Amino acid sequence: MPDSQISASRGGVRLARGASPWLLPTVATAALSLARSRRSGRWAAVAVPTTALAAGMLWFFRDPEREITQGRVISPADGVVQSIMPWKDGRTRVAIFMSPLNVHVNRAPLAGTVTSVEHIPGGFVPAFNKESENNERVVWHFDTELGDIEMVQIAGAVARRIVPYIPQGTKVEQGERIGLIRFGSRVDIYLPEGADVAVEVGQATTAGVTRIDRD
Repeated sequence: MPDSQISASRGGVRLARGASPWLLPTVATAALSLARSRRSGRWAAVAVPTTALAAGMLWFFRDPEREITQGRVISPADGVVQSIMPWKDGRTRVAIFMSPLNVHVNRAPLAGTVTSVEHIPGGFVPAFNKESENNERVVWHFDTELGDIEMVQIAGAVARRIVPYIPQGTKVEQGERIGLIRFGSRVDIYLPEGADVAVEVGQATTAGVTRIDRD
């Protein structure tokens, strides 16, 4: 799906698809309070926090263009590597924690075909908590040149909505926008058996830019 169909531009600021339910009411309230603040000191008092909140929303839902890095597996999310864990089946899970200040749009870690997109209900504890393993999440599987690659978007205490952009059966390019987690949380990427991890715990990642594995 072309990027023009999964994001929009408002006043020169590129915004993530899926931001409207949060952004539009906030901006409308800010605009109304600013307009009425010229006549009323009470509305002026309201205009300050609502305008600040609207500006924050614009920042939270920004969707910048990226020059996609060449490599086998690239980061699906902006954030910080929270953990790197060998899995029982030989894969390695790289967990990336996304704060509310990060870009919330996630990207395809490899080129391939989306073989499944599964929504799993769950809780909403903070994503850095061990109990977040049971949080609401969306599990993606991609058929790629490396075989099946799994990616999981995990909701957190603030992020209560995961918005997939593309359905099962879609062919994606590496680095293509595939979904949004409102207000951050966590994204896990499972590297195939034998892959050498190129990042370390505490390292900052940029979706579409940071290389996750090493040749």
